[in-house]
Order: sequence, then C-alpha cells, then structure tokens
Amino acid sequence: MARYYRGFDGHVPAYPGNQMTSESSKYNPYRSARYVISAHRLSQLPADTGCEVAFAGRSNSGKSSAINTLANQKSLARTSKTPGRTQQIVIFDIDEKRRIADLPGYGYAKVPEKLRAHWRHLMQIYFKQRESLRGVVLVMDIRHPMRVFDEQMLAWCSASKVPCHVLLTKADKLKRGPAQATLHQVRKSLPAVATIQVFSSKSRAGLTELITRLNRWYEMTPPGDESKPESSAGVTATDRT
Repeated sequence: MARYYRGFDGHVPAYPGNQMTSESSKYNPYRSARYVISAHRLSQLPADTGCEVAFAGRSNSGKSSAINTLANQKSLARTSKTPGRTQQIVIFDIDEKRRIADLPGYGYAKVPEKLRAHWRHLMQIYFKQRESLRGVVLVMDIRHPMRVFDEQMLAWCSASKVPCHVLLTKADKLKRGPAQATLHQVRKSLPAVATIQVFSSKSRAGLTELITRLNRWYEMTPPGDESKPESSAGVTATDRT
C-alpha cells in the first residue's frame, strides 16, 4: 500500500499512528466542505445550532493551507503571501449540521489597532457565547510556536472549557528530531483542555490524526466502525460560564 506521504522530500519520516488503513484512508467527510459566508459581526454567523469547529492561528501560520489540505481542495480557504488576509470569520459547511469557522488571522503588526481591538472583542464574545462550538484547532508554525497570541487563544479555550487541538504545521521544514523535540516541549506547556500533533500540508503528514480528532468533535463515525464516537469532551452550553 502506498503511504499517504508519498512524494515527501524526506526531511520528516512518517510518524507512528499516522498511517491509514484501506478503509479509513477513504473516509474524509471534509472533502464536501463549501464556502458559506464571511462574517464581520457575530450576528452575521449561521444559526447557533449543530456542531462548529473553529480554526485559529497567527498570520502566516499555515492555517488556510491546513484547511485546504483537510478538505482536499486547493483554494477553499484563501492563501496568500500577505499575512492577515483572513479578516472576518469565514464559515464553511460540511453538511447541514456541521461547520468549520475560519477565525481571523491574528498577530500581524500591520493590521490597524482599531481592527485588532475589534477582533479581540469579537473572539472573546465568540468563545463565551457560541453554544455550537465543539472545539478549536489552534494552528502554530512548528518553528515559531507558543507566541503571546497562541497563549491568549489557549487561555480563552480554558476559560470557556472548549477543547483545543494544537496543530504544529510546516513540519516538513524540520528534521524529525527537532520536530519531535518541539512537539514534546510545547505539549508540556499546554492546559488540560489541549492536545497536540505535528502536521504538514505539503506532505499531508498528520492528516489522518487530524481527521480522527475532528470526527470525535463532530461525532462522525467512519464506515465499518460501529463504535460510538466520543462526545465533544463533555462540553455543553451549560458548562461555559
């Protein structure tokens, strides 16, 4: 069976647990993702029902590329060499009950302070009030993890009791040893609500692990798997205060 990282340049070998079975490799419900709306205000978001997972990350962290890799679409989320292009909450539907929320890229110095202040306020309210939010994928460049903005996002997740999965992207930029060292170092500093993995949009390393995590949050069951998916870490609207 051909491995999913076929064509990778060899800097980061396959990670244990990331290889697909013949059945699971075919199951990727996120390929059906489609753009719905870009919201500047929370009132413009879809109805607060069903399941929503947010993708967050500093500007130029590889967030858009990660979403495109997940959806197996080249331009679902806009990628740009100019950081900070995602300036609204962009919603992608997976199906009638499940959504991805692409949060504004934060931390870019050239964004006007007034707009940055608007984003911070928007995110605080979003984390506190969004009842359909099942988890946050926090995207960090593996070469520059845990900046102050990442710590703020983790703090919001902890305060809101929202599960967070850290995605250390651009793993192909490092050899296996440094990549694993960064993984272990960042893991030690994470709050209880967070999990972590390495990921590469270029090689698709870590894609299976990411899909598995999202399936749990969205309560999706792969074909042939009769076991019940894990609930969304027990998070309900009444758990968030």
